[in-house]
Amino acid sequence: MFLVTGASGNVGAVVARELQAAGADVRRAVRSPRDGAADEVAFDFTDASTWGPAFDGVRAMFLVRPPAIGNVRRDLLPAVAAARDAGVEHVVFLSLQGAERNKVVPHATVESWLRGSGLAWTFVRASFFHQNLSTTHASDVRDRDEIVVPAGDGATAFVDAEDVGAVAARALLEPAAHRDRAWTVTGPRALTYQQIAQILTDELGRKVHYRRPGMLRYVRHARRELGMPWGMVAVTTAIYTTARLGLADALTTDVQRLLGREPLDFAAFAHRERAAWIPPTKDTP
Repeated sequence: MFLVTGASGNVGAVVARELQAAGADVRRAVRSPRDGAADEVAFDFTDASTWGPAFDGVRAMFLVRPPAIGNVRRDLLPAVAAARDAGVEHVVFLSLQGAERNKVVPHATVESWLRGSGLAWTFVRASFFHQNLSTTHASDVRDRDEIVVPAGDGATAFVDAEDVGAVAARALLEPAAHRDRAWTVTGPRALTYQQIAQILTDELGRKVHYRRPGMLRYVRHARRELGMPWGMVAVTTAIYTTARLGLADALTTDVQRLLGREPLDFAAFAHRERAAWIPPTKDTP
């Protein structure tokens, strides 16, 4: 039995789908299971009463840190320790590109704990998701024709959640080949946010501007306009700072190596998801 945390999210949904397509038994951990969804279980990292039913009979799990959890030692790792004590043997953790060098991000703390936990582990270190532009920052593009992130002129090795989820599922299905290994999953090219804005401009047929705020302006924007919780503000600020410093542009061939195909490019993603940035049509009286 595989447990997939964050099963309703961009990556978790892909992992669950890929596992089920391979014929595996999957339990989807979600905050609020749907009525009649036999493969879903209520789960909350901060509610120990949900851990037992979620971990029962599970031998491997996909671990996602919820964006709102900043203090992982207090609010995430106790649940992972309980999973180990319940019989879970292998954890595939959705980490972050460069987490081994960036000790500020909570992903580094989780990686360090897993290394010493006695669990088999696989780290899927993802670069910045395409989907962050169509979810977290969608309203900026859709409603204000702008991207507001403090990344300066630094390039980022964007990646699609479909590719990340497929790699994570492969690690779960083939544990011997992925035990105690870290994969860095990136797209095919590193792009600046100016280039991202131009791709969106070309796709949408209207000018999308890239704003370059400082950290304080970004924090205010993220809180007031995007409604981010403080934990997510801190993590995203650290990620964008990494890009601004030129530390987020490294590309790998791990997607090609593990999946036997090229990763999805941002331009193809923008075409596929263009509806996310189209303002709703106002009803005519």
